[in-house]
Formats: sequence, C-alpha cells, structure tokens
Amino acid sequence: MSAILPVAAAVPVKAPSPFLEALRMFARNPSAVAGLAMLTAIVLLSVFGPMLYVADPFEIRAAPLTPPFDAESWFGTDYLGRDVMTALLYGGRATLLVGATAALLSVLIGITVGAFAGYYGGKVDGALMRVTEFFQVLPALLFAMVVVTLFSPSLVTVTLSIGLVSWPGTARLARGEFMRYRDMEFVRAERSIGAGHARIIWKVILPNAFAPLIVSATLAVGSAILFEAGLSFLGLGDPNQMSWGMMIGSSRQYVLSCWWAVAFPGAAIFLTVLAVSLIGDGLNDALNPKLRER
Repeated sequence: MSAILPVAAAVPVKAPSPFLEALRMFARNPSAVAGLAMLTAIVLLSVFGPMLYVADPFEIRAAPLTPPFDAESWFGTDYLGRDVMTALLYGGRATLLVGATAALLSVLIGITVGAFAGYYGGKVDGALMRVTEFFQVLPALLFAMVVVTLFSPSLVTVTLSIGLVSWPGTARLARGEFMRYRDMEFVRAERSIGAGHARIIWKVILPNAFAPLIVSATLAVGSAILFEAGLSFLGLGDPNQMSWGMMIGSSRQYVLSCWWAVAFPGAAIFLTVLAVSLIGDGLNDALNPKLRER
C-alpha cells in the first residue's frame, strides 16, 4: 500500500512594498542616482563648509581681481577683493534655504487650493480656479519684485514672494488628481461609514495622489533657486546675506576681467538645478506605475 504524501500548504507570497519598489526603481536609474549624489555633496558643502571654514564672505581677503588657483585664494577674488570660495560656501546656505523653503510654501498652497477645488467642485472649484488663473497670468517676477521692494529685501520677504507666485502649477495638478479620485470606490466606502470631508481629503485621497505631487515639489525647488538667483542678480536679495545670485549680480560689470567671480557661482546654480531635475525625473519614473514597465 503506497504511503500518502502530505500536501504542502500554499505559502502566501507577500506583495512587495510600493515604497521599496519605487526605491529600487530609483536606484536603478543612473542619472537619478548621480543627481542625488551631486545634490547631497552641494548641500553638505553649504551646510558644513562654513562650520569648518569660518570667515566673513564680505571681508576683503586679497587684492582685487586675483585670478583663481592663487596661493592667497583658490577660486580668486572679485572686483573688491572678496574671496570667491568663501562666498560660494556661505552663499550656498542662503540660496538653498530660500529655494527649499519657497518651494515648500508653494507646494503647500498649491495642494491646499487644488485639493479643495478638485474635491468639492462646483462653485468652490470655480472660485478657486479663478484665483489660480489670476496668479498664473500675473507677471511672477514683477510681482515678486514689488513685494520685496515694499517690505524691504530679506530672506523672509524673498521666500514669501517666490512662494506666493509659484503655486498655480501645483494647484492645477492637485485639482486633477482629486477630481480623479473623489468618485472612486474606496472614497465612496469612506463616505458610507461616515468619514468627514477632512479625513477623506487629507488621509484618503491625498496619500494616493502623493506621487505626482512629490515630483512637482522636487522640480519646484529648482525653479525657486533660479527665481532667488534672479532676484539677487537684480539687487533685490538680502544685502546682509551672501548668495550665488548676488555674487553674479555684483560682478556682472567685470565679467571680462573677472570671469571667475561669475562663472563659479553660475556653475553652482547650474549643477544644483541640474541635480534637482535629475532627481525629479528619477522620482517620476519610479513613482509612475506606467513608466516602471518600460
């Protein structure tokens, strides 16, 4: 009589975590990893560089127009004799701080406006979209210049002015996502059990719509950095805080005789925005299920 072999119980296969899957896809993207490494190096130099190299970026350190790779100044000096390397290290703090904070402010405003417009629809949507259109057609640079001029140039006013003119794109994106999710079955299920509007908006729909909003927030950082550099270039930045835009603006008249005072901060802005853009593209590929299959 043949022995009856026991049937092995089926072991349930655990589905991979969406976060781990997105992280794996991001790590497989060489350009995204390179952008992350580049941005990490820039942030570390800007944060810890001034701690290790304590100096005044406005102090005259050597003879004016000293070329790079000199014994007294590795990156040379500007037309006043200020050390370019010191200004780069300290200027990165202000530029990155304003860029990140202004981008966060614009994303918060955009998500809030877009969430209410897309979820409630009707008159609420119409009113909020008219406000969004007003800010969208408003000359952003001119409005920011007026705000900074009225309330005196400082890091706070520059950050607020950039955040107040940069949110319409995020608002439209959030509105589209909320309009797409508001009538889905899992949202209806939450309504059927008595969930309030606040819970449905912030704890049910928003986590599902977070992927494109994260990509938008990442790209907003690069736009805010360029915006801050433009204001500082025009002399509307904080005069007491060195920034990369201020370095370019103050030396623009001496670009032929002192090219390094413009080239080095320009390269810093370029590399930072490039790194942020590469990270944004990598996040878009990693968080978009349709792009994972390519």
